[in-house]
Amino acid sequence: MTYSTELDGMRFERDPGRGVATITLDVPDKHNRVSMLSRNQLAALFEEIGRDDEVRVVMLAGAGERAFTAGGDIPGFLEASPETLTRLHHNVAAPERCPKPVIAKLHGYCLGVGTELALACDFRIAASDLQLGLPEIRIGMMPGSGGTQRMARLIGLGRAKDMIMRGRRIEAEEALAYGLVTEVVEPDELDEAADRLAVELMGHSPLAMAMVKRILNRAYDGSLQTGLELEGLAYGFLRTTDDFREGVESFVEGRPPVYRGS
Repeated sequence: MTYSTELDGMRFERDPGRGVATITLDVPDKHNRVSMLSRNQLAALFEEIGRDDEVRVVMLAGAGERAFTAGGDIPGFLEASPETLTRLHHNVAAPERCPKPVIAKLHGYCLGVGTELALACDFRIAASDLQLGLPEIRIGMMPGSGGTQRMARLIGLGRAKDMIMRGRRIEAEEALAYGLVTEVVEPDELDEAADRLAVELMGHSPLAMAMVKRILNRAYDGSLQTGLELEGLAYGFLRTTDDFREGVESFVEGRPPVYRGS
């Protein structure tokens, strides 16, 4: 599969042998700032990855030792129109829309849009030096790329207000206690921990993985009854797939399953 190659402040690596694609925010001298252009490119890249059958898991990382990303290109906000700024959340939600599981590898500064990108991922592995927050209020702004909504849903309204209205940063252990990160490891163990999770996820049916991610992403959108109906419809659909049959037959036969994504 052919991918776009001209990326602003990012690197893209694809390893079909492992089934992993990695997007690295790569402007280490500027704490891996995320420009307006790179937001658009991230959305397009995740859409392409979603169509790539050879990719099973996506990694999102930051280059260098100091930051996942310390946030957006602040002067660029004055160059964008107010109407453009009302739609920032769409591009940052690209990891959430991607049918593949997305793992964020977080270290150092993870602020502003960095936190918003991380919250749109499915799993967040954190190095112990992590500083995570949405400090926009300190420069007359507010989170504008999904931060208020995802943070409140993940940790509750009271904690979200405490973080966002005070512009407060939290460290890795507090983020783990809040449920914002999946695991905390030492910085030199971050790659290994993310790879370990990727291998675990790739052991499951890609069809079931895509479907359960899609249903979970809708968990807060409606009533419990609506959610149960969606879950039931998705389960019934999976029953018609070869992967579902393989899962059942391998269990009965006492052997590892071999999923083909069909």
